[in-house]
Amino acid sequence: MQAARLLLCAAAAHAPVPASAAGWDVGKASSNFELVALDDAELSSRSIDVVHMGDVELTSGRIVAADPLAQPDRPALARTVAPGDYPVTLYRAFGRIAAASMRVAEGKPDHWELAVLPGQDPAMLKDDEIFGYPVDAGVGCYMDANTLDLIDEREAQVQAQKPDADINYYDDVLASELDANKNHYALHRPIAGKKGNVAVFWSGWGDGVYPVFWGLDKDGRPLVLLTDFGVIENSDGRREPKVQ
Repeated sequence: MQAARLLLCAAAAHAPVPASAAGWDVGKASSNFELVALDDAELSSRSIDVVHMGDVELTSGRIVAADPLAQPDRPALARTVAPGDYPVTLYRAFGRIAAASMRVAEGKPDHWELAVLPGQDPAMLKDDEIFGYPVDAGVGCYMDANTLDLIDEREAQVQAQKPDADINYYDDVLASELDANKNHYALHRPIAGKKGNVAVFWSGWGDGVYPVFWGLDKDGRPLVLLTDFGVIENSDGRREPKVQ
């Protein structure tokens, strides 16, 4: 499965990719939706470790799910939520981040839909295709679209401190925060004292293309956002999936 994902690291940012090549079960997209309905004890019984990261501060409600190092300016998802602070949970298995959820409202989803960017139409996908975001730096994230301005501001501050150096946001800013959590995750605040942060997390198998899904109630209201990194199947971490 890892080798298949690595083949996709240079995929076009907005184009669909073959679901089978990305390691997804064609026609199903994800078998891990049950993750968000299980409590910590139930997840532990399935050999899944839970990390409650804290809240992502959405100042506009326009959500960016992306590799924040390779593509921080990726467009926000088409569906928006009310501005607010929303908790992020990581699901870890086989020593990797298997999935990441952001809870928008309480409740068990009635149905799921693929999260898309403006202009992406799931109805246009072929049976063996899926939309997802490309990862080229081994991490994914949830953040508000406005937070990009804070990242740019932080980068400018670092550049001013090192005017003759080539600035790398990972090395110069994020590395120490990720190191504190074994490089698995960090709740990063670009500018101290300013609202707007980034939930950064290891993207399962590393580089590749990963889909994001909305869990909706029976009336179509969003309850949770889930990124599936394809590390586990059937919401169970006791048996590692076979290599595709």
